[in-house]
Amino acid sequence: MLQNYFKYLNFTSFEERWGIYITSVVYSKVGPNDNYPNQEHPQSHHLTWNRGRTLNDYYIVFISKGKGIYGSAVTEPKEVVAGNCFLLFPGVWHRYKPDVKLGWEEHWFGFNGRFIEDLMSQGFFSAEEPIIDLGFNSEMLILYKKLIDLVQLSSVGYPQQIAGIAMQILGMLSNQLRHSELTLDPIGKLISKARFLIQESFENSLDMEQLAKELPMGYSSFRKAFKKITGQSPNQYHLNLRLERAKTLLTMTALNINEVSDHTGFDSVSYFSKLFKKKSGLPPRTYRQLTTGSDAESGA
Repeated sequence: MLQNYFKYLNFTSFEERWGIYITSVVYSKVGPNDNYPNQEHPQSHHLTWNRGRTLNDYYIVFISKGKGIYGSAVTEPKEVVAGNCFLLFPGVWHRYKPDVKLGWEEHWFGFNGRFIEDLMSQGFFSAEEPIIDLGFNSEMLILYKKLIDLVQLSSVGYPQQIAGIAMQILGMLSNQLRHSELTLDPIGKLISKARFLIQESFENSLDMEQLAKELPMGYSSFRKAFKKITGQSPNQYHLNLRLERAKTLLTMTALNINEVSDHTGFDSVSYFSKLFKKKSGLPPRTYRQLTTGSDAESGA
C-alpha cells in the first residue's frame, strides 16, 4: 500500500536551463476526522483553511479518493471530489481541505521554469477555472506513482525524467479541457471506474464480483465489457498490474525478492516467482540482474 510521502527538491542551474523543474512531490492519505495537513511541511507550505496561503510555484493536486473543498482569491469555494485535479498558481492566495467525515487521498507536485511560464501565459490553464474533472483516470495514478518512484531512486538524470512526467500530466489535463464534451458511453465510464479502482488497490486481493456490484453491474456483463474494452479479463488485468509493479520495484529499488512479493500482494514468494517467470520469461532475480547489472539479492 502506498505510504504517505513528501519530498521537497532542490534544483540547479541545469534544471533552470532545461526550462522545467519539479520542486516537490507528495502523496497523503487523510482519514476521517484526521488533522489536516497530516504531514510536517516547510513553513512556506503551511496551510490552514482559515489562513490559506500563497505559493511561489505552480502545483497540480489530484484527488483519488474522498472529497473536500477548494477556494482562492479568484474563485468561490467549490467542492472537489475523487477524480478531480486542481491547479495552484504562483502568487494566488488559495485554501483547500478534505471533508471531515470522508477524508481524501491527495497526490500533488510543484513545478516551475521558463518553459512553464511561457506555457501558462498562453491561456491553456486558468486560475479562475482551476478544477479539472479527469474522472476515474488510472493513467493519472500511474504517473503520480512513477514520480514518487523516480524521486525515491534519485538516479542520475532523474530531474529531467520527472519533468517529462509533469509534461505528460499537463498534456492530459489540457486534452481533458479541450475535449471534455466527448465523454465515454455509460458502459465505458463504468469500466474506466473499474480500472481506476483496480489500479488504486492493485497490491491487494480483489473480489471482482463485489467490484462489479459497486459499479453497479452484473458480473457477467462487467467481465464481458471489461475484456472487450481492455483486451483482458478483470483478474488478468489486476495480475498484470501487480507484475508490472514488481518489475518497477526490481529495477528501481533495493528491495529483495521476498519484499517485492509482499509489496505487490502475493501470498508467497514461490507463487510470485512462478507467475513472474511465466509472464516475463525470467525469474525475478535474473530479471533484476539483466536490467540493472546488480547481483545483490538477499531474498529467495
